[in-house]
Amino acid sequence: MDWLFLLGIAIFFIGLMVSIALHEIGHLVPAKLFGVRVPQYMVGFGPTAWSWRKGETEYGVKWLPLGGYIRMIGMLPPRPGDDPTKLRGTSTGPFQGLIDTAREVAQEEVRPGDEDRVFYRKKWWQKVIIMSGGPAMNFVLAFVFFSILLVGIGLPGYAPIVSPRTHTCVIPAGEQRTECKSTDQPTPAAKAGMKPGDEIVSFNGSPVSSWNDATRQIRSYGAGAVKIGILRDGKPMTLDVTLITQDRPKPDDPATIEKNVGFLGVMPTEVMQKQSMGQVVGYMGELTGRVAVSLVKLPEKMVGVWHAAFSGQERDPEGPVGVVGAGRMGGEILASDMTGVQKYAFFVNLLAGFNLAIGMFNLIPLLPLDGGHIAGGLWEGLKRGYARIMRRPEPAYVDIAKVLPLTYALAFVMIIMAGLLVYADLFNPLRLTG
Repeated sequence: MDWLFLLGIAIFFIGLMVSIALHEIGHLVPAKLFGVRVPQYMVGFGPTAWSWRKGETEYGVKWLPLGGYIRMIGMLPPRPGDDPTKLRGTSTGPFQGLIDTAREVAQEEVRPGDEDRVFYRKKWWQKVIIMSGGPAMNFVLAFVFFSILLVGIGLPGYAPIVSPRTHTCVIPAGEQRTECKSTDQPTPAAKAGMKPGDEIVSFNGSPVSSWNDATRQIRSYGAGAVKIGILRDGKPMTLDVTLITQDRPKPDDPATIEKNVGFLGVMPTEVMQKQSMGQVVGYMGELTGRVAVSLVKLPEKMVGVWHAAFSGQERDPEGPVGVVGAGRMGGEILASDMTGVQKYAFFVNLLAGFNLAIGMFNLIPLLPLDGGHIAGGLWEGLKRGYARIMRRPEPAYVDIAKVLPLTYALAFVMIIMAGLLVYADLFNPLRLTG
C-alpha cells in the first residue's frame, strides 16, 4: 500500500483527534469555571493509552479515536425525597431499575463537600453554557478552517487566462474528442494569434473581471469583429478577433445546448481564487443549511448506505461518510496527482466540514447528545421563569433520568449506524479518485 495513502489517513486522524480534544475543552473550561468537579478528561474510547493527573482531573488519551468525553460528577439528580449523600436499592421495574442504577452511578463520585459542585445543581443557564461549549468549539474550528481555506488558500475557480488545454480548432458540441481533424476550421482565437497564458482583460472596451464575465460577453455578442484586450507576459495588447456562432452547452447546465452563441474558442485556467471574510460567513451559512437538511434526511440516507454495503449499489456522493471513509479520502488525496496547494486545501476543507457536521449533530435535542442536555437546561429555565412570574414555589431540577430508556435506545441506534458506516466505508467506500 502506498505510504502516502497511509500518511494521508494518519494526517486526517490527527486532525480529527485535535478537533475532538478541543470539543471536550469546550465543555471542560466552563464546567470548571462554574465549579463543577471534573474527575476525567479523555480523548478517545476504550483502554487508556496514557494519562496524567493535574489537580482533581485526570487527563488522557485512549486507543480508539472515535470520540471523547469529560466526566462531571452528579449529572443526574437523586430521586425526589432521597438524601443526595446516600444510595438506595434498585427498583424491580426494568426501566425504573435502569434509571435508579444510573442515578446511583451519578452519585458514586460525590464526596462530602461536593454537594454544590454537582452538575445537576447548577443554574440552568450554566448547564446550557457547559453543554453548548463542545458544539460551539466545533463551530469556531469550522469557521477558522473555512477562513484558512477561502481567505488564505482560495477556492478552485476559473480565471480568464487561456489554458494550454485550449483547442486550436472548432470541435462541435457533443463530439467527445480532443484531437483536431484536417477538416476542422481554426478557432477565432487561433486565427487572431491568441496563445496559452494570455489573460483576457477587456472585450470591446468593456473590462473583464472574471471568466464568467468573459463568457457572458462573448456568448451574447454573437458573430462579428471585436477587439479583445489581453495581457501577455505582463504587457497589454489588443487583438482583432472575428467571432463566429456555435451551438454550445450552457455554462450552468452542460446538458442543455444553446443555439448560435458567440464563440471565441479558448478554455480558462483553473486557479485558486481567494475570497473575503464576508464570503466565509456566507459560505459557512450555506453549508450549515445543507448539513441541517442532511441531518433531517439521515434515516433515509442510511437506507442507501445499507444497500451500498450489502447490495453493491454505488455510494451516494451526498450520503453520510464515517471517520473511516473520511480517512480513506485523506489517503487518496495525498496519494493523488493533485498539486500541494490542492491537497492542503482538501484536508482543510475536510476538517472544516467534519467540525461543522459534528457540531450540528451534537445539537440534536436528544440524549445522549449535547443537545439533549441543552434542551433539559432550557426547559428548566422556562419552568423556573414561569414559576417566578406566577409567584409559585421554585420547581425541582429537570430530571433527565426519566428519559434514560429512550437514551439507551438512541445510543443503540447510533452504535448500529456507526457500525454500518464503518462496514460500508471499508467494503464499498466513497472514492474521490479513479
